Amino acid sequence: MSMRKLTGFIILLVLITGCRQRRTDAPVFANKDINAVITGMTDIMIHDVTNPPLAARFYAYACLAGYEVVAQHNAQFKSMHGVLNDYPDLRKQDSISDYNYQLSAVLAMLETASQMQPSGSRLRAYEQRLLDSCKEQGYPEAMINGSKRYAIATSKRILAYAKADGYNKISNLPRYTPLKEDGYWYPTPPAFMAAVEPYFKTVRPFTLDSSAQFKPAPPVSFSADKQSAFFKLMEKNYKEALPPEHKAIAAFWDCNPFAVQDNGHLLVALKKISPGAHWLGIAAIAAEKTKKSFDESMQVYTFVSVGLMDAFICCWDEKYRSNRVRPETAIRKLIDPAWVPLLQTPPFPEYLSGHSVISATSATVLTRLFGDGFHYTDSVEVDYGLAPRNYQSFQQAAVEAGVSRFFGGIHFMDAIDNGREQGLKVGEWVLKKVGK
Repeated sequence: MSMRKLTGFIILLVLITGCRQRRTDAPVFANKDINAVITGMTDIMIHDVTNPPLAARFYAYACLAGYEVVAQHNAQFKSMHGVLNDYPDLRKQDSISDYNYQLSAVLAMLETASQMQPSGSRLRAYEQRLLDSCKEQGYPEAMINGSKRYAIATSKRILAYAKADGYNKISNLPRYTPLKEDGYWYPTPPAFMAAVEPYFKTVRPFTLDSSAQFKPAPPVSFSADKQSAFFKLMEKNYKEALPPEHKAIAAFWDCNPFAVQDNGHLLVALKKISPGAHWLGIAAIAAEKTKKSFDESMQVYTFVSVGLMDAFICCWDEKYRSNRVRPETAIRKLIDPAWVPLLQTPPFPEYLSGHSVISATSATVLTRLFGDGFHYTDSVEVDYGLAPRNYQSFQQAAVEAGVSRFFGGIHFMDAIDNGREQGLKVGEWVLKKVGK
């Protein structure tokens, strides 16, 4: 059985088992049911080779659909109306009755993801199996149908909100053309892919005033002078001798959905998850360890995914403003034409480090929700052949995720340090806006 088929089987098993363990008079869902949807979305993103910023967008809207249903039934959680930019008032229609709101929340996530993701129709099989299993276990037909109607009504409003964020207008903008000048980003081997999401900064953020709200200090300027700050920065990447632990760290946080392998006649995709998927996986681990309820877990996933989206918008705003060259290009031109980084260089400008930004944001949100000094074992990458790693806090993991890009040879250190600073600011801002 292939990894993708195995993953799909596990998702179905989790959802179906969840139904079978519930009594029809008091059905209770759990963290694992939400994580099953996130895992299914991730599996589709791997299939579709979804880029990291776009992946964060898919996760955020799907989670918001589920969260809104929860907020309408649990007074501990407030609607995002009046909190997120332009967020609609999603009051439940009085005509919708006889439903289980937690089942509706799961179905709203599935409905939203299936409509937004290019291959989202694959989620329909998970949904149908879930509903069939609930029916087999005695769930009243009226409750199943009512839950489905509620989910569709909520998802429809969320999808309209998503459509208005401006992402669909990006395809109408001029095709991005890299500058063939020293110091600027240019496509790198082996695939020489075109720039990814050069206009992502135009997408409406959830909490930010603008994409440039947390504009960082400018990067160290390119220079071929061997005495310059840039040349010294570059030499650190070139001269750095990596011990096995540093190589392991680089591999663990690679999360490059664009990675390919040259088999001589063909470039084969290596199928890796995005950095956002990795942090949502960490959120799932924390929620499971602390036995968070379904409603509490829904809040965790939603706050983390909203943070991811705004962090990517901030980071991508800077990437295409500074448009700085990658180490691979600069080192080959100025020092060693044969130099190859440990990791494959992603297809977008170097400054800032996306991992540093989104990891700092995610860690800030998770620290507020679970506390500082939260010990956990990160097993997210086990399905992709990597051993689990232990962390004493979310911020320790975030720092490691950032520096992994230096170890991998794909970022300069100022992009990592300043990226972390931006990510921390975004995280605190998101928490302030959502009231945490």
